[in-house]
Amino acid sequence: MGSDAVYFIGIDVGTGSARASLVAQNGEIKASSTKDTITWRDHHDHRIFEQSTNNIWEQICTAVKEVLKESNIPATAVKGLGFDATCSLAVSDFNANPITVTKGHDIGKNGHRNIILWADHRAEKEAELINSTGSIVLNYVGGTMSLEMEVPKILWLKKHMDPALFARCQFFDLPDFFTYKATGDSTRSYCSTTCKCSFVPDKGWQPDFFERIGLGELIDDGNWRQMGTAHGRVQAAGSPVGQGLTRQAAEELGLVEGTAVGSGLIDAYAGWMGTVAARYTENGQLSAVLPSLDESRHRLAAVAGTSTCHLVQSREGVFVKGVWGPYKDATFPGWWMNEGGQSSTGQLIDFIITTHHAYPDLKERAKQEGKAIHTVLLDVLEKLRHENHVDTYTELTKHIHFYPDFHGNRSPIADPRMRGSIVGLELESSIADLARKYYLTLEAIALQTRHIVEALNTAGHDITSLYMSGGQAKNVVMMQLFADTCNIPVILPKSHSEAVVLGAAMLGRIAAEGVKVGEDMWKIMVEMTPAGTLVAPGASSKVKKLLDAKYKIFRETIDIQKRWRQEIEEASD
Repeated sequence: MGSDAVYFIGIDVGTGSARASLVAQNGEIKASSTKDTITWRDHHDHRIFEQSTNNIWEQICTAVKEVLKESNIPATAVKGLGFDATCSLAVSDFNANPITVTKGHDIGKNGHRNIILWADHRAEKEAELINSTGSIVLNYVGGTMSLEMEVPKILWLKKHMDPALFARCQFFDLPDFFTYKATGDSTRSYCSTTCKCSFVPDKGWQPDFFERIGLGELIDDGNWRQMGTAHGRVQAAGSPVGQGLTRQAAEELGLVEGTAVGSGLIDAYAGWMGTVAARYTENGQLSAVLPSLDESRHRLAAVAGTSTCHLVQSREGVFVKGVWGPYKDATFPGWWMNEGGQSSTGQLIDFIITTHHAYPDLKERAKQEGKAIHTVLLDVLEKLRHENHVDTYTELTKHIHFYPDFHGNRSPIADPRMRGSIVGLELESSIADLARKYYLTLEAIALQTRHIVEALNTAGHDITSLYMSGGQAKNVVMMQLFADTCNIPVILPKSHSEAVVLGAAMLGRIAAEGVKVGEDMWKIMVEMTPAGTLVAPGASSKVKKLLDAKYKIFRETIDIQKRWRQEIEEASD
């Protein structure tokens, strides 16, 4: 390698792990390291998910040192690093010491568990209060604020914390906490503040909204110290934060003091950055045309792991009922983003498999055959297909209808009270039954993806392709279902697991090179994003009719559930 070669480090903080990757200017990942992080649950309250910034930072530092050692590249060659993280609420005092968020006598005191994870649903009543205000803030979250966002969680903390302890708290969306930890500069990002903290595009904080919901003290005579965005100090993605790495952070990471740190992104937005600029191969041929920035308007990124986020960019703000946004400047200066999502997808697949009566038999068979359990399930489906003399797995499950919102609906209904259902159950508990329910789960997730795409396009977007990343992208059967159900091509990344951390590394390069214009940011994305693979819609006319019919039933299921809920509520009055 040349002595003048430069590299960038991406740091991706996911739901269950922290990853660091060392990336060259052409997007080639030279080394990666992933470390598990701790999540605490409450056995008496299924809504609770908590983590620790100390635990995550320690794992980040270990991972960064490991990639430097593995690659044998000196720290002096690393010119920038970027962070992405889940949209979780991190709380510290003004000296960066963690503040306990666990309900009980220690809440508000210095302690280890200082993150309310994105999946935590404790703030339902607070979200209901916020959604009753009719504030302009709600216009930018699809009309309904999710209890997964930060302001409902902050309000919950105020209700359960001593006022004196609450007053000493800083509140961060998690990506912003780690740029603060790295640089000592608490300047927040547009992505985190606009998407998750109720910072209104072109208008900023809305004091009347915070007064009305009972968080007036955050205004702080317009200084907003606890929110970290006084006097409009909010940064675009990748813009340099502070003076780069502090001496302490550099020592802990094994890097050089002053190394550029790019303003962060929520993990899904980093996945968008690491996928949508890709060229793709179709039938073994690489697309000849380099994608333009304008082409990003037609490419919906789906970052699919435990949950799934759907992201699309537009030149003007598009208001979509039940879909978050539009968010201005969240990724590119002057551009707008909408974000749809499913609260539980990968998690739901695991739940359906592991709670089935036949799961122990499935594990034993997978062990004996030396295969992954998903592969065994596909083997069973293939056998069932032959035995039932049908062409596709969709025909095996045509009389069973699955609604997947076991953990509420994020979009486009924006209703945390929605619940899952299965219609068409039989008295069967075999591996064959588990295989059918597994495929049915994939199908339901695909049908809901179509619902989200239709909501976006009906409101004014023009989505013509789906760019995948995350663990689900390696599920070939599921990806074909997405293409067939949504009737648009799906582009798979070169590596399902590296797209998000690659997006984070791009932030490091943007910071190191001082890039400020969207066109130049896009050029970096095109240069650093490896080519993907196109999966074209391939459903026969018979299967397409079946999927259309199942989609119609899927939509009817939503209306029926809402009507039933209303009838029960009326009967309970």
